[in-house]
Amino acid sequence: MSKSLILMGSPADKEWCKKIADELNKFGIECEMRVASAHKVPEHTLNIIRSSNCDIIITVAGRSNALSGLTDGSTTKPVIACPPLDGQNILYDIYSTIRMPSGIAPLLVLTPENAALASAKIIGIKDENVRKRVEEYQKAQQKKLFDADKELSNG
Repeated sequence: MSKSLILMGSPADKEWCKKIADELNKFGIECEMRVASAHKVPEHTLNIIRSSNCDIIITVAGRSNALSGLTDGSTTKPVIACPPLDGQNILYDIYSTIRMPSGIAPLLVLTPENAALASAKIIGIKDENVRKRVEEYQKAQQKKLFDADKELSNG
């Protein structure tokens, strides 16, 4: 079974991470959640990153998002940054995630649902079961639109 590591910068991010985990489970992707701060416990964070046997890492950190950069610079695995958007500091959280130094390239995805979908698409490159679930998901999304259009056009 494919596996994702969800690293949160603070226990306050737990609910956001649970949303990501729930969406990953829909694609058949197992996940492990850990708390690690690049600022407060960098060695602990590096130990988690280095010892993980996951396929992909999703980082959840706001404010000064060093977690995504440290993670990406410490692994060859894909890293998806999904900052917890609380409505107050959205622009700062996004800016701290996209403004990375050269050679550091975490992907930025803003919602838990899309972070899971991006993970599934990446994992689906090598995992046929996950790829099939992505295809089913996309067909279901298309059907919703076709059904809504049909309902409107039939007045």
